[in-house]
Amino acid sequence: METRAPAVVDARPLATCLTQGIREFHPAYFALPMATGIVSIVSHLLGLEEASAFLFWVNVPAYCAVWALSIVRLVAFPGQFLRDLGSHQRGPGFFTTVAATCVLGLQFVLLRGDTRTGYALWWLGMVLWGACTYAVFVLLAIREAKPSLAEGINGGWLVAVVATQSVCVLGCKVLAPRFAHGDGVFLFLASLWLCGGMLYIWMISLIFYRYMFFRFHPSDLMPPYWINMGAVAISTVAGTSLSAAASGSAFLTQLLPFVNGLSLMFWATATWWIPMLLVLGVWRHRALRISYDPLYWGLVFPLGMYSLCTYRLGEVFALPFLWWIARAFAVAALAAWLLTFLGLAARLLRLVLLAGRSLPSVRGAIGSQPGST
Repeated sequence: METRAPAVVDARPLATCLTQGIREFHPAYFALPMATGIVSIVSHLLGLEEASAFLFWVNVPAYCAVWALSIVRLVAFPGQFLRDLGSHQRGPGFFTTVAATCVLGLQFVLLRGDTRTGYALWWLGMVLWGACTYAVFVLLAIREAKPSLAEGINGGWLVAVVATQSVCVLGCKVLAPRFAHGDGVFLFLASLWLCGGMLYIWMISLIFYRYMFFRFHPSDLMPPYWINMGAVAISTVAGTSLSAAASGSAFLTQLLPFVNGLSLMFWATATWWIPMLLVLGVWRHRALRISYDPLYWGLVFPLGMYSLCTYRLGEVFALPFLWWIARAFAVAALAAWLLTFLGLAARLLRLVLLAGRSLPSVRGAIGSQPGST
């Protein structure tokens, strides 16, 4: 029997990659099921049933997978998780848990007719909204070391608006049938909608001020800046959802002109942002190469949400030509989703190939241990 010295094998690249990936897993990764869900809903409304069903069945495991990775991260790296919760850059990303939950609930209601699951997901979204609102903002308020406005504020903060309005949108679908004549419920939902609108006004003022009065580099224009548009787009959807529920509530009926007018203002604001963001995007990518980043899911979501809000506004005001605009943005959202998904798939494929290269080396190391023949 021949005894050989053990081979020196370094399987650390794979282990290091996995560990680092979990430790740095971005809380805003719930934007993936957010984006997938809203593109699925838009596809359904515009008659693209095959695409809608496919994206639904992609979204359910994607939502579960992101939750699983987030829980593993919380257990394995609680310190990093808590630091993110109190971070001006990453903390607002936790609001994507709320929006993803409510968008998935909306999928169950609209695509499967499953109001029971939608109702359960609304409660989960409501609990997450309360936890994120009063954890993230309190931690940021009491934090001693704070960044400058230029370093601390970005479009990702507006996910707090998206989260608030998503609770309102799903609530209109699952609570209205259960409490058809409960004005207290509609007062609550309308208050959520208005709170989301005020949050947008507060935050967009700071973001616009940062645009105009601080030096702006191409690297500063991260994909979540598209939430500038997406936040008012979902505010439009929330307003039109309240308008649709008004017939069952004397309280909402009195507010109907106000709700419709404010919804139109939100849609007009979202529309104003689109050319601005496109021009700034061209300016950014003249200097920076386009490569996959999980934050790009924050670009897909606003495109899908603008399509949905335009479609809903066309229903409220009986303007069929808006549906053609909605269809154009639905196609853009599907294309953006596909490109972003391919980027994610390419990154996962590289990880699998890395694992494939590491495993033969590990097996070789085992076979080279003392006592092997």
